[in-house]
Amino acid sequence: MAFIEDPAFVLSYLRQAFITSDDTGMSEMVLVDEDIEHWDSIKQEREGTPKTRSTSEKPQNLEYGDISQSFDITASSLDWGIRRRTNTAQRLEKLKKERQNQVRCRNVQWKEKSVDLSSEEMAGMFEKKDLSEKKSAAVPQHTSVLAEQLEQSPVHTNNPFIEFSKFDGKGHVGSTATKRVDIFLTMTTGKERNFPLTVVVLATARVQDLIGLICWQYTNEAKEPKLIENVESYCLHIAEDDGEVDTDFPALDAKEPFAKFGFTTLALVEKPKDQEQQSEIMLVTVNVPHSGFSRIQVESLGLTMKEILHRALKRRKGRVDPSGPDYVLEKQSQPGVCVDLDSTLDSMNTMEFCLVRQHSTRGEVEEETEVNRNMSEMEASLSSLHYKSYRVNMFTKLRTSTIIQLGVSGEKIEIDPLTQHKSTAAKFLSKQKPVSYDADLVAACEVTDDKHGRETFRLTYQSGSDFKHHDFEASSSVATEVVTKINHILELRASPVRADYLAFKERKASKKHGLLS
Repeated sequence: MAFIEDPAFVLSYLRQAFITSDDTGMSEMVLVDEDIEHWDSIKQEREGTPKTRSTSEKPQNLEYGDISQSFDITASSLDWGIRRRTNTAQRLEKLKKERQNQVRCRNVQWKEKSVDLSSEEMAGMFEKKDLSEKKSAAVPQHTSVLAEQLEQSPVHTNNPFIEFSKFDGKGHVGSTATKRVDIFLTMTTGKERNFPLTVVVLATARVQDLIGLICWQYTNEAKEPKLIENVESYCLHIAEDDGEVDTDFPALDAKEPFAKFGFTTLALVEKPKDQEQQSEIMLVTVNVPHSGFSRIQVESLGLTMKEILHRALKRRKGRVDPSGPDYVLEKQSQPGVCVDLDSTLDSMNTMEFCLVRQHSTRGEVEEETEVNRNMSEMEASLSSLHYKSYRVNMFTKLRTSTIIQLGVSGEKIEIDPLTQHKSTAAKFLSKQKPVSYDADLVAACEVTDDKHGRETFRLTYQSGSDFKHHDFEASSSVATEVVTKINHILELRASPVRADYLAFKERKASKKHGLLS
């Protein structure tokens, strides 16, 4: 608290406080020109001079600085709650630090040698110790548990395929792209021949790297017989689920990346060393009229024809119906003569046969095939009315693709986008809303492009008075099935929209032909 006797200072301080603390500026407008006439009398009273004019007269030359005077605000006059340390305190702290540093140091006084010592006395003061006795009486070394386990463990350092162990993906599952493959080992015998060797390989490996990894794992598991120490002596073939090697297809190219193949069951086969060994591989050719042929590898000529027929039917599953009529084998050079299924292959004097139905001829098979084809087309036309969904890619207006579910039925076609975890930009570019079109508004569906096993097909529909379209992409099999199914629906419904679209295409084609001519 401060006692101030000067009323002019108090009034000036209050006015200045109101003016500076009011952000709106109203106090400044009110207080600047108010009651200025009595300031001259207050000033005269403070100076001890008598009044010379009435209070009703206003001073003419009164400045604003005489009314609202205040002390200048400087940085040194502000107290921010931080008190500077005195020189004495700083000096004491400096002395304290010097004292702490002196504790760490030790002063040694150097004195000159007062007594001369002989060389024998000097040698006795710093006598050289003999460590040979300690070396002779050394403490016996103890073998660690790790060293014992390493000595007892089987030696794998002699594995000639150790360089391919880096492609083993068992320790990288979940962190790196890997692929699991079942490998049947054709060089083994007994029960091991029926059970595959499971191998986990990195997705970046080539086919030759996979062969080396199989050989490395085979050697580590101490399987018999021992392998040839050269990966180029082996190749990978496509195999059935029971381990039978499919010789209709060639071996996988050793230089190709293995990720491009979608096979999960393969067979490791030793390559023939020369042409003589290659001729020892016996292949039986079984022809199916108008449906191609199959080559079956046999172990010996003593195999019965019944076993060959069984293997042929198993190889042709999906093309012939094993549960339907019975099949027989005929010699390719003797049509209409069935072979005895109990006889051996050696007694046939041929390696080419023909698979026909019982009580049928090869010509009748062609007629039956044509009838079956017509029946299958009719069944496909009728089944196209049933609802079925497909997972395909849909192109947007910006030519970006998004995965959608395409539902096709005899009443309507539905497009439902699938939820995907993408970035914000990708979601904006590939935004697609669910939409459905009535089957009567669909005009056409056709394939527009085919490349590298994938096809692009276009669905044309009527929107108002115009024809618009959506482009989709899928594998060749899926695209063909979708286009065939939609075209069957359009043929069965025969909507006027399709007729208008066909007429529109004809007019457009004739107009283009007229311009060119």
